[in-house]
Amino acid sequence: MTFAIYTLGCKVNTYESNVMSELLKNKGYKEVAFNKQADIYIINTCTVTNMADHKSMKMIRQAIKRNKNAIIVVVGCLVQNKDIKIDDVDIIIGNKNKNKIAQYIEEYIKNKQKIEDVKDLKKTSFENMQVSSFNKTRAFIKIQDGCNNYCAYCIIPYVRGNICSKDPILVIEEVNELVKKGHQEIVLTGIHTGSYGADLDNYDLSDLLKELVKIDGLKRIRISSIEITEINERLMNLIKDNPILVNHMHIPLQSGSNKILKLMNRKYDIDYFITKINKLRSIRPDISITTDVILGFPNETEEDFQETIETVRKIKFSKIHVFPYSKREGTVAAKMDNQVSNEIKKKRVAELIKVSKELEIDYMKKFINKEVTFIPEIYKNDYLIGHTGNYLLVKMKGDKNLINQEIKCEIVKVEYPYVIVNKK
Repeated sequence: MTFAIYTLGCKVNTYESNVMSELLKNKGYKEVAFNKQADIYIINTCTVTNMADHKSMKMIRQAIKRNKNAIIVVVGCLVQNKDIKIDDVDIIIGNKNKNKIAQYIEEYIKNKQKIEDVKDLKKTSFENMQVSSFNKTRAFIKIQDGCNNYCAYCIIPYVRGNICSKDPILVIEEVNELVKKGHQEIVLTGIHTGSYGADLDNYDLSDLLKELVKIDGLKRIRISSIEITEINERLMNLIKDNPILVNHMHIPLQSGSNKILKLMNRKYDIDYFITKINKLRSIRPDISITTDVILGFPNETEEDFQETIETVRKIKFSKIHVFPYSKREGTVAAKMDNQVSNEIKKKRVAELIKVSKELEIDYMKKFINKEVTFIPEIYKNDYLIGHTGNYLLVKMKGDKNLINQEIKCEIVKVEYPYVIVNKK
């Protein structure tokens, strides 16, 4: 039988989809593209915004339409957040027991009875998963799940549950296996990655990184995202002393206004954020720092927005992921007065995206005529395309046999979104 998976949302979902794919292949199922006819369609959903809900539902409907006789499996955050109100969905799995997907499919084939498995995640343990290989040069590893921050705008703590961490021994084993399969870069990911170890006995992210940097053959370790409050002295020292930790960190800001940060229930103010960034740059002067910003949060005035513009320019992020605030029922922000209109949110998003592009190009230009190392990930139209450690997107004429090989090169110009290089 054939199956197809469509993944929405974050890197955690990407990892979990790879796990489900491996489990099914190990049972003899064959994977095909989602836009092809398949016997089984799996939609790994997201519910972080209203748009994510709409996309998830759209892909469910597409799968049903593509093959009315297919087994339709819907998993993940949308399921955990609300009941799926679509007929012809055969298997529903929340954010627990995705490891059982093959078992549930075989049970459905046998009994033809709808299966629903949606657990209460208020108190849960880490669901151990493992991938032996990844379909990209960079391999993601989920080391953590859940979030206890309860930011005012965010539904994720309610659909992912409490903080829980993967056994460090299992993480190390998984990284070793992926390196043996040829992956040179590992991306550590989670719902709240920096909280790794909060539920373990005297063990945190820095302890795990100390072990991972010793693994032979591993060229890069990247943290998918980390809160500014979690970049402590121990982590700073590791970054300073271990070049295997890439010259890039994604640190969510969410707003450049202290008033809005407080309303969001974020755990820092702008001065704290900037002080930490300056310290980070004192040990890694050329580090790429990317961020997330939410615009149009309730009570955000034009003055607050302009303050955010000033803040991001002052910090000089190398890229900003910009999101309009999305009202999520069940969160504190959904009940707030002074909701911002969609028209204003759209205008502010467009303006900040423009600023982000300016900052991104400024950062790229700093490396013209400098030597960098990149790992090609794809080969397209006679060009190798991949990333440097500091996440510059590189484009170079070359041979496809160089995929997944470290290449030293010199940046000669910027052709946004790429830097163009010559091989050394």
